[in-house]
Amino acid sequence: MVLEVAVLDVKQNQEIKFEAAFEKAQNIISSMDGYVSHQLQKCIENKSRYILLVNWRTLEDHTVGFRGSKQYQEWRLLLHHFYDPFPIVEHYESVYSNAL
Repeated sequence: MVLEVAVLDVKQNQEIKFEAAFEKAQNIISSMDGYVSHQLQKCIENKSRYILLVNWRTLEDHTVGFRGSKQYQEWRLLLHHFYDPFPIVEHYESVYSNAL
């Protein structure tokens, strides 16, 4: 499994609109092949910062399957205009976990 990590800095005073758009957008990502699960977390210290964590079966499920899909274009239209700056997305693999 691969963990996608994106730190999302949302334009100030756009947090409520972003969260409403994400509520719609999460249905897109969760319908994709290779999708496992996701979390959107809001930073306590910086109310405009979020972290998106998405578990994929493989790296390619995200980088090729999702990003190369027509559904990604809908995702992009719903969310990308909220970011400043545009997020850097990184992928991680487990070294150790005590999760069940």
